[in-house]
Amino acid sequence: MGQGQGRGWEGTVLRLLRAKDFVFTVTDTEDVTPHYRRLRLTDGGMLAATGVHPTMWVRLWFPGPGRPHQRAYTLVDPDPTSGTLTLEFALHDGRAADWARAAKPGDTVEATVQGTAFHRPEPEPSHVFAMADPASLPALNSLLSALAPTPATVWFEGAPDGLPLRIDPARHELRAVPRGDDGAQLVAEVKSALPGLLEAAPQPYVWIACDTATTRTLSAYARKELGVPARRLHALGYWRAT
Repeated sequence: MGQGQGRGWEGTVLRLLRAKDFVFTVTDTEDVTPHYRRLRLTDGGMLAATGVHPTMWVRLWFPGPGRPHQRAYTLVDPDPTSGTLTLEFALHDGRAADWARAAKPGDTVEATVQGTAFHRPEPEPSHVFAMADPASLPALNSLLSALAPTPATVWFEGAPDGLPLRIDPARHELRAVPRGDDGAQLVAEVKSALPGLLEAAPQPYVWIACDTATTRTLSAYARKELGVPARRLHALGYWRAT
């Protein structure tokens, strides 16, 4: 299959939007935990062509029966000078996780760049309130780095032990929340604490990146019940609970 071919309607739309295609090559692998894998790759010239911004992501196309399956992943430590980057995978069921588990040096994966952007909140946040999980961990790390030295409160759904959370205890408060009741436990803890915390933050920034249903619930709560303006809120579902 030629690069960018056979991707169904998704591929057609991306071509119409003049998306750029590249091929990444795996150079090294690391099992961070039994359920979290890190791959180091060369970028096929992508970073030199596109530049880099915080929370930058690409669409990866995974082979399998029928047309390729695409998923978006945040770049970790992208280096335009060396043309290298890292990708981190929270290993669940599915074609993307299966590919990541089996990946070895020399393997390749097609990548498409289209739609990624970072809009820095203005004015600068006085405090960041983030809700994340292992799937959105690379984006969380990138966000916290980009907004340094802003303090942050982070609700992290799932066990953080062994995961590469780039938390600075001097300015970040980590609140680990076990995954329970399809995200209901996280929602309850955020609803219990966030109203009071927002009162003490003159310029808050709320960032929500959990499963799709949880993200939708928390986003609606922040906007409709707490009155967080749209310009101070970013919400994106990273996976669908089944």
